[in-house]
Amino acid sequence: MPDLGSRAAGDDDAAASGPGLSTADLRLSEVLAHISREALQAEGLDDVLQRIVDCVARRLPVPIASIVLLDDGGSRFIKEVWAGDLPFAAFDVAIWDVSMGVAGRCARTGKAQLIADVAVDPDYVMGNPAVRSEYVVPIRHRGRLHGVLNIESTDEEFFTAETCAVFDAIAHQVAGAIHLARVVAELEAANRKLRELSTVDGLTGLANRRSFDERLAEECAHQSGRDAPLALLLVDADCFKQLNDALGHLHGDECLRRLALICSEFAGSEADLAARYGGDELALLLPGCDETGALAIAERLRQRVEDAAMAHPVSVVAPWMTVSIGVFVAPAGQARSPTRMLSAADRALYAAKLQGRNRVAGWDRSRSELEGAGA
Repeated sequence: MPDLGSRAAGDDDAAASGPGLSTADLRLSEVLAHISREALQAEGLDDVLQRIVDCVARRLPVPIASIVLLDDGGSRFIKEVWAGDLPFAAFDVAIWDVSMGVAGRCARTGKAQLIADVAVDPDYVMGNPAVRSEYVVPIRHRGRLHGVLNIESTDEEFFTAETCAVFDAIAHQVAGAIHLARVVAELEAANRKLRELSTVDGLTGLANRRSFDERLAEECAHQSGRDAPLALLLVDADCFKQLNDALGHLHGDECLRRLALICSEFAGSEADLAARYGGDELALLLPGCDETGALAIAERLRQRVEDAAMAHPVSVVAPWMTVSIGVFVAPAGQARSPTRMLSAADRALYAAKLQGRNRVAGWDRSRSELEGAGA
């Protein structure tokens, strides 16, 4: 019978001995332990699969070992990874459904396929001309067929009953590893979704207040002493309470959603952040934007909202929704804090409202200093 002793234990001596060694030398538990260790050390499903076939080809005398994954419906193969000493022509998974090949037959029937002579099997698809026999095992976990384990050999007598039992056990181990990797991936995706939901405002789809506060604190800490300014725009919907009272909260909510969409258009770079700061207040955080640029962006935003012509029949400003915007820019190289930035932007917003609403106002540094001295 074939020698399935660990390559690591015998290496060249085992290879020279060839078929015929006793199965007493087989250390299946050691091979399974190696597979488990490789799977646990992997990062993601693709890495799990590659580490497993590498381990099988390294620990056992098989020239080709591959794992072929099925789609969720079990009708098509979607991925194949392989390892071994022989060059291997992998099948094109773009056109590989379960009607094709020995792997497809294994998937269709759910049963292991032993091909003692590949030359006489009508479904065999050649991966290397030196291959003489093949064993394909279903990879199944709790009723779900994940794919197949494919082992190919240059020896027609390689796959004895004992040898096949070894690969059956390996396939079972592989099934558990794939299931665990997929569960981990699903949990990570769910956690990412929860993190996203915890930082997103449910009405507007913008970052929520918590996310904004965290980001502002990070930017203040990160940008302090750096040669880059940090701009903050506070955007307030004019006479918004009157709009809700007159046309109802559903209309008000729709206007807020449209306002949020407009604001998000002005958060153009990956570093920018548009957020819902309060009930009818939105905020834009623009790292690297100087005062001239911030005031220009604020004015374009104000005009964009006015051009949207969202009905506001009870506004004292215009028959459509308008916004007032307060702008504060922390200069490059100057220490800054979230409290000071928010206070300055809020003062600028208050100034815009005092000037008649539907306008942009920047924080007046000299006036603030005079007021501070007078106090």
